[in-house]
Amino acid sequence: MKANTVASKALSIAVMAASLILLFAALALDFTGSGFKGRGALLVVGMIGFFVGLYLFPTPKNHRKIVYIIFLFPLLFTFAVTVIIPLVLGIGYSFTDWTGVAITKNVGLANYSTMFHDPAFLYSILITFIFVVLNMVLINLVGFLLALLCTSAIKATGFFRAAYFLPNLIGGIVLGYIWQFVFNNVLTKMTNTSASILSQSKPALIAIVVVYLWQYGGYIMLIYITGLTQIPGDVLEAAAIDGANARQTLFQIKIPMIASTITICTFLTLTSAFKQFDVNMSLTNGAGSVPNFMGSYLSNGTQMLALNIYNTAIAKNSYAVGQAKAVLFFIILAVVSLIQVRVSNSKEVEL
Repeated sequence: MKANTVASKALSIAVMAASLILLFAALALDFTGSGFKGRGALLVVGMIGFFVGLYLFPTPKNHRKIVYIIFLFPLLFTFAVTVIIPLVLGIGYSFTDWTGVAITKNVGLANYSTMFHDPAFLYSILITFIFVVLNMVLINLVGFLLALLCTSAIKATGFFRAAYFLPNLIGGIVLGYIWQFVFNNVLTKMTNTSASILSQSKPALIAIVVVYLWQYGGYIMLIYITGLTQIPGDVLEAAAIDGANARQTLFQIKIPMIASTITICTFLTLTSAFKQFDVNMSLTNGAGSVPNFMGSYLSNGTQMLALNIYNTAIAKNSYAVGQAKAVLFFIILAVVSLIQVRVSNSKEVEL
C-alpha cells in the first residue's frame, strides 16, 4: 500500500513537472515572438496536465480542497485575465504616454494634471453625481411602489409584472434612439414647440433620467417583489389582528423586514447609474451647451463620466488621459459603493 502511494506521488509529481515545463516553454515562445504555431497547444496541454497531476496526487486529507481549487480555477483565471490584470495594467498606463498601441515614456502625474484641468471632465463628474442621486431616489421609489402594486390583491398581477419589466429587456442603444424619436417628434408635436427638449442641457438631463427610470424601474421592482413575498404571512396576519392599518403595516413591518432588499436595490441603482453609458450616448451623445462653467463654454452639457472617458480615449485618441480618468472613476465608484453599503448595513441593524 505504501509502495503504491509512493509510486502515485512520483507519477503525479512527474506529470506536474512535465506540464510546468510545457507551460513555461509556451510562455517563453510567446514572449520572445517565436513563429512556432504549436505554442498555444503547448500552453493548453501544460495547464490541463498540471491540474490532472494535482488531482492524482494521493493526499486523502486535502484531496477535497484540491478538487475545489481545480473547479474554481477557470472562474478565478477568467476574473484575473478580464478584471485584475487589466486594472493593474490600466493604472500603469495612466502614468505613461500610452497611445493604445505603444508606450514611449513615463509622464508621471501629467495625465492626472491634464484631467483635473479639463472643465468638461469636472462638469461630467458633477452631472454624474446629480444623475446618480436622482436615479437612486426615483428608481427605488417607483420600483417599490410597483412592487406593492404587483403584490396586492388586484387582478392580472402577472401581466403587470411582465409589462413593467419589459423595458429592461431592450438594449440601451435601441432604447435611446426610440426615446430620441419620441422627444424630437412626438413630444414636440404634442406641445406645439419647434425645439426638442434634448437641445437644452437641463431638460435633456431630465429626459435621460426619465428614460433610465423607464428602463430600470421594472428590474428593481422584481427584486422588491421577491423581498415582499418573503415576509411571513403570519406576521402580516398578526398585525391585522392587532388593528394595524395599511400605513402602519407598510412602515413598521414590511419596510423593516425587507431592509436587506433595500440595501441590494440601492447598491444596484448606485453602481448602474454611475456606469451609465449607452442611453447617454444614443439619446443625446453628451450634447448640450453650458455657457459658463469655471470660466469656459462647454458643449457637452449632458455628457456623463463614462461617456466622457470614452470620448477622451476614442474620439480624441488620448488613451493615456482616458485611462487616468478611468482610474479616478474606479476609485470614486469603489469609495461611494463602500460608503453606501456601510450606511445601508447600519440602517438594517437599526430597523
